[in-house]
Amino acid sequence: MIDIAAIRREFPILSRKVNGKPLIYFDNGATTQKPQKVIDAIVKYYAEENANIHRGVHTLSREATILFEQARKTVAGFIGAAEQEIIFTAGTTDAINLVAGGLSLPEGGEIIVTEMEHHSNILPWQLWCEHHHGTLRVIPVKADGTLDLDVLETLVNPKTALLAITHVSNTLGTINPVKEIIARVRKARGGHIPVLVDGAQSAPHLQVHVHDMDADFFVFSAHKVYGPTGVGVLWARNPDSLILSRAGGGTIKTVTFAKTEYVEGPSRLEPGTPHIEGVIAFAEAIRYVNSIGIRAIADYEHHLLMHATRRLNEIPEVEIYANHLHKAAVISFNVKGAHPFDVGTLLDKYGIAVRTGHHCTQPLMQHYGIPGTVRASFALYNTIEEIDLFIEALQKSIRMLL
Repeated sequence: MIDIAAIRREFPILSRKVNGKPLIYFDNGATTQKPQKVIDAIVKYYAEENANIHRGVHTLSREATILFEQARKTVAGFIGAAEQEIIFTAGTTDAINLVAGGLSLPEGGEIIVTEMEHHSNILPWQLWCEHHHGTLRVIPVKADGTLDLDVLETLVNPKTALLAITHVSNTLGTINPVKEIIARVRKARGGHIPVLVDGAQSAPHLQVHVHDMDADFFVFSAHKVYGPTGVGVLWARNPDSLILSRAGGGTIKTVTFAKTEYVEGPSRLEPGTPHIEGVIAFAEAIRYVNSIGIRAIADYEHHLLMHATRRLNEIPEVEIYANHLHKAAVISFNVKGAHPFDVGTLLDKYGIAVRTGHHCTQPLMQHYGIPGTVRASFALYNTIEEIDLFIEALQKSIRMLL
C-alpha cells in the first residue's frame, strides 16, 4: 500500500494554488514534479560538493567523481544493466541523436519506426535517411491505438537496417510488446539488426529489464522519473559499437596533433563537463522511486487510470483515443465540437494542468484526422479525489463550450 498523503507532502509544488485553486497536476507525461530529496540533492551539491569530475586530485573533485559514478551504478540497477553500459546524455532526444550519429549503418538502408513515435524518435532517423539515401518504413496504428503487427513482416527486407520503437506511447499510453516485435523483425530479417527502444514514457511507470528486452539501445530522461531536467540515459549493450560523433575533454587518453587515443567505456561518449548535479540528483530520484517500489507505483497508477477512464466514458461528449486499459497512466481525449486548447484553457482556470496539442506526435494526429488532443497523465502523487474534481471541472467546461 502507498501512503499517498505522505508522498504528496514530499512534493513542495503540490501545496501551491493556481488561479485560486489547489494545483491538480495531470501533465506528468511532459515532466514530473520533484520530491524535496531531489531538490535538496541539487542544493547540497552546489553548497558542499561543487567541483569538476574525472580530472582533479583534490578532495572536492574526488568526492564529486565518486558521487557521479555511484549515480551511474544506481541508474544501471534501475533498468537491470551494468555500469559500463550507462552513458549520461542531455536527455532522451540527445541520446537518440547520439545513436543515430554513432551507428555505422549500411548506405541506402531502411529504418523501421511506428506511427505513434514521438518526433524525437522520427527526426534523427529522417536526417540519417537524408544523408545516407535511406528510407523510413512505418508500422501503422490501428483504430484502437495499438500497433498493426499483422503487417510487421511485410516491412522487413534485406535493406532493413534498424528498428526504432517507443516502449510506451507518450500520447496514447499504449504499451508496445517490444520484446515480441524485436524477435519478429530479426527473424524476418534473418539475422541481428540493431534496435533502439525509446523508454521515456516506460521508465517512470514500468519495471524495465533492458537485457531481457533484447534491444541494443534503451533511452530515457531523468525529468520524467522525478529527477531534474537536462539529464538523460543511453543504455548501450555494447557502447564501443558507436563510432565517435562528438569528442572533447574527458573522452581521451592522449592527444597529439597527429593522433588522439580515446578511453574505453561510457566516458568515451561523454565529452565535456557533464550535468554533474543533475546526474547526482537523478540518482536520488531513483532511490526515491525504489523506496516506494516501481511495481507498487505501476499498480497505483493503473488504479487511477481505471477510475479516470470510467468517469470520462460517462461523459457522452468525450471521445477517448486508445480507449482500453492495457496502457500506462495516460488518457488522450477530445470533447466533440470543441478545440483541445479551449478545453485545456478552461481546465486551467480550475487549477488543473493538462497537456493540449499534438504532443510531438503529428503523424499520429494525422492518422486520427485531428489537430490534437487533451492529455491527462498521472503520477504516484495524484489521487482519486483529484480525478473527480477534474471530471467536475471538465463537465462545467463542456457546458460553457457547447
